[in-house]
Parts: sequence; C-alpha cells; structure tokens
Amino acid sequence: MGRVAVYGAYGHTGRFVVAELRERGHVPLLLGRDREKLLAVAQPDLEVRPAAVDDPAALDRALAGADAVINCAGPFATTAAPLVEAALRAGIPYVDVAAEIEANADTFAHFAERAGDKVVVPAMAFFGGLGDLLVTAAMGDWTAADEVHIAYGLSSWHPTAGTLAAGAVSRQRRDDRRVRYTGGRLEYHDDALPALEWEFPAPLGPQDVIGEFSMADIVTVPTHLDVPEVRTYMTAKAAADLAAPGATAPSAVDERGRSAQTFVVDVVVRRGAEERRISAAGQDIYAISAPLAVEAVARILSGRTRATGVLSAGAAFDAPDFLRALAPHLSLSQPALCR
Repeated sequence: MGRVAVYGAYGHTGRFVVAELRERGHVPLLLGRDREKLLAVAQPDLEVRPAAVDDPAALDRALAGADAVINCAGPFATTAAPLVEAALRAGIPYVDVAAEIEANADTFAHFAERAGDKVVVPAMAFFGGLGDLLVTAAMGDWTAADEVHIAYGLSSWHPTAGTLAAGAVSRQRRDDRRVRYTGGRLEYHDDALPALEWEFPAPLGPQDVIGEFSMADIVTVPTHLDVPEVRTYMTAKAAADLAAPGATAPSAVDERGRSAQTFVVDVVVRRGAEERRISAAGQDIYAISAPLAVEAVARILSGRTRATGVLSAGAAFDAPDFLRALAPHLSLSQPALCR
C-alpha cells in the first residue's frame, strides 16, 4: 500500500477520496492551499501539507515521499498543470478528477510527450473516467466505431461549489460557446441544444434529455478510440437543477456521506448496422469518483497499466476488469462484465 497525496483533501470529493484510501489501506497525505481547512478535516494520524499551486517549491515539499498524487481541487484549469509538473519532478503518477473539458484537453496536449514512462490519468472520475471505461468495454474487439453515445440519467444534480466554479471557468474559456465532438474534432458553436428522449434501461425507462450536453468524455474517448462522433446527453431535470439560481450542494443521507442522488450511465456504440450497449448504475456522482480514482492509483502502483504517458481510463487499464472491481459501488448491465 502506498502514501498517496490528495490535493484538495478538504473539498467535497477530496474527503471521499481520503476515506476510500484509508479504507483500502493506503496512507493519505492531506494537501491543499488552505492550512486551516486541512487541519479541520485531518484526523490525528494524518499528515497535513499545505501548498499553493503557484509555489513549485512548496508543491515539491508536499509531494516528498509520496507514491502518487490525486488532484481533487478545481478549477483544474488552474491546478492541473502545476500538479502534473510537480508529479513529474517527483517521479510519481498523477491522477485527477477533472470534468473540465478544456483542462483535460490541455493535459493531453501539453504533457503527452513530457510524461515519458510516467503515468498521468486525467478525468479519472464520474465524468470522463466512468464513461470512458464503459465505452472501451462496450467496444470490445472493435478497433473503430462510427458513433459513441453516452447518456447520463441523473435523478438530480446538487452541484458542489467546486463544480460551479469549474463550470464558470470553462464557460469563460470558451466565450460562453458550447462544445461538441463531431467529425473527429472538438467544435465550438452557438447552436441551441436539442431536447430529446432517451430510453434508459429499466427501471429508469424513457427520460427527457438535453442532447450535446458535453462532458469530459468528448476529450477522453477520442484520445484512444477511433470514433469520429462522441455524443453525450443529460437528463433534463438534472440539467435544470445545475442551472437553477441558488443551487444547493449535496447533503449526506448515509454513513458514507453520500447523497440520495442516483445515476445511470447508458452507453451505446455503433458500427454500421451493429450496436453494442452497456450501462452502469449507482449512487452519488461525487462519491463514485473516489473508488474510480483510488482503484486507478492502486493499479498504477501495482504495475497493472497497459501503457505509460498521458492516458484516459480506457487506455490505461483493462476496462472490463476495472469495472468488475467497482462492483461494491456500481451495478453493470452487460452480463459478460458481471461475471
């Protein structure tokens, strides 16, 4: 088991990650900008290491002796690059839970050559990581497909402060335009998003969705799969929750700190007349990011990766095996993966 630095350890997702690391026998190191906030969440046996992302020397001290780092602190447009740099200087793997499309694209673009034999996995979270694993598993022996569709069936969406801040940064970076992945590239546009209906697996069933509600999957999937069209959808109710004035943060309903929110991620890949489908269901989109990120770190530290460099979840790991490892947290619909 390793010593894993968690940057943003006092944030909503960061606290889930720290708990998951402890549960699996790792030693979390609590990192972040604010010493007082770190101390407020630290247990007596956990080490607190404050460091600002604009202070490379402080980051180097904070990562000293760590075996890996998980970045949970958004906006990732600000934090990802400095922490990747620090991880590469320390010679340790980097994982983050970024959902910001532009920040993830930057990580692939700026560090693909520099990462060398180290492992850097951005978007190892509900948005990005889970969808990418599901798409990769659904593709199976296909080396290419015509279309990928990822539909998010969220019962509700109470955003954290970090989600709202990251969304504001992304909107500013794209000048309030929308973005989609079509024709083999990211395309920024001002088109209205289509209102559609998606037939989710039972018991969720048909739901009103917003089409082209783009998430990190439109960056991760095309980095390793030959697919010119990646389309994502969000239940209309969840999209309305996110956009509502005064949106409230998630509130805990169980001993793990999870909210009552449930989700289904439904993936369809098409090649000509053929279609393959897989879905996953669970509780709390923020909480599920913890086992995703921690399982990734465990596999990297034990040498269970398929490549090195900057990688999406599906490129880094055996996707079906990874999904099976998440069985305590997810239920899968594809029988071949459930065995």
